[in-house]
Amino acid sequence: MSEYTTVFGAIDAYAKGGVSVIADSPKNYLFSNMFEVAATSRPYERVVVAKNFEYVIEVARADGESPWYSCAHDEFAVCLDHEVEVHLVKLDDPDSVVDPESEGARELPDLPAGRKMGRIVLRRGHMALLPVGAAYRFAASRPATLMIQTIDGPVSVHKWASICQS
Repeated sequence: MSEYTTVFGAIDAYAKGGVSVIADSPKNYLFSNMFEVAATSRPYERVVVAKNFEYVIEVARADGESPWYSCAHDEFAVCLDHEVEVHLVKLDDPDSVVDPESEGARELPDLPAGRKMGRIVLRRGHMALLPVGAAYRFAASRPATLMIQTIDGPVSVHKWASICQS
């Protein structure tokens, strides 16, 4: 039986992979490396790497403090490598911050009124719920990779031509 070794990547240590297509066109497949996307993005630029109808997986380079965000639906963030903090505030009036019928995260001009809910420290493989009715921001003391599950919205950045293998 073959022996396999698991190798974990990071924003500062990854091997670029690829897809080998047999008897088909590579244009029928999507492949991008989340660590490479994060390494080549601006801090907290939320780049869409996968899409299923309105749902998206975004990758963000966590580096320093992010702006504040809020959303009319739950989101999830997964830390893929180095430590990232999530700071949460329970909004006093969520409907005045984000339209309850909207989709996708919204960047907020500053911290809205509300009660501090605390912080979550994410390390490799840890996931945090970014709940509806709250505002959140990320903080990282060194570049890290975040994967965010959300709905396509105003802060979602599409770079298919530059991030996908062709």
